[in-house]
Amino acid sequence: MFIRHRIRLFSYSCGRLTQEYNKTLLSKSLGVKTDSGSITRCTVYDATGNASSVSSRTLKNELLLKHELLPRDLRKIDKGYDDIVPAILIRPSSILINVLHIRALIRSDRVILFNQGPSNSHTNTMFLNDLAAKLKTPTKEAGIPYEIRALEAIFISVVSNLQSEMKVNTMVIKGILKELEDHIDRIKLRYLLVQSKKLKQFHQKAALIRNLLEELLEQDDELAALYLSEKRSFHDHQEVEMLLESYLAHCDEIVQRVETYLSNVRTTEEIINIILDSNRNQLMLLGLRFSIGLLSFGGLIFVASLYGMNLENFVEESDYWFWIIVGGSTTLCILVFAKGVKALSKLERVSMLGDDLKPLTQVRRFRNN
Repeated sequence: MFIRHRIRLFSYSCGRLTQEYNKTLLSKSLGVKTDSGSITRCTVYDATGNASSVSSRTLKNELLLKHELLPRDLRKIDKGYDDIVPAILIRPSSILINVLHIRALIRSDRVILFNQGPSNSHTNTMFLNDLAAKLKTPTKEAGIPYEIRALEAIFISVVSNLQSEMKVNTMVIKGILKELEDHIDRIKLRYLLVQSKKLKQFHQKAALIRNLLEELLEQDDELAALYLSEKRSFHDHQEVEMLLESYLAHCDEIVQRVETYLSNVRTTEEIINIILDSNRNQLMLLGLRFSIGLLSFGGLIFVASLYGMNLENFVEESDYWFWIIVGGSTTLCILVFAKGVKALSKLERVSMLGDDLKPLTQVRRFRNN
């Protein structure tokens, strides 16, 4: 009774502690989500290309009211860094972009970058320097409006990142394929599997960006709406159309090159499977040859077992019967082995236009008639 009472008290105390821990954890998680969900960090570039605020904390409600946005607009660019689906939302007075590592809001006189990565990274530094340089260039000198220059800087960074990532992935895949030509190893095959998955993910990411540009170029009204400084007609968008077509060509080239390497990987995998199947078939044929040899040798063992019965017969009365039986049993063993090997070699032959396809040809003729 005392032990049962102690067990009940222990289980009750554990249950109370678990409930209190879950409540505390839930309250903390809700508090963190509420705090982080209402505040975002952003970097603002003014009309002259200077950063007026760097990584400043801004309330999302103020951001929505100030730039005439809807909550669903911010959800498009607030999905985290693991989101690979790109998006370009065009509003009457702003453009929202979510492509790779860049999440930005572009207006006719400012650019707002959301949740930028580490400022000391080479990619982020190059992008910010290029963006500031393009925004500082006067409109008359550049020949394109402020918002189009911001778009150009963003797509330059996107294409350069895609090209860098493509070079790394293709270089690794090329090295693995070259090593597999010399020797097929389990470790190399496992490494090829991991790298091919990474290459497929990169291909999906690049293909989504290419499809986004293709869809945008097919809609004249959205191309004209990209001009925020001055409204233009549906057919007056030559500058931005040429700009997007050039980056579409770069993205399409990247996708085509990645597809070529994926095709090489698939071809290598098929060849490896064929080699492994051939080796497995050779082992099976070797086993069948041993089985045929044992079957033919069984005839000799059968004759030996008959003589092992120690029964009297007329064969024992003559000396030459020993050699007759030995020669006959050996000949029978050789004939059985030769017949089995011949049948096995007949199975090994693969004929494309031999007698094996005659019944199939007759069936096809019958169907055609």
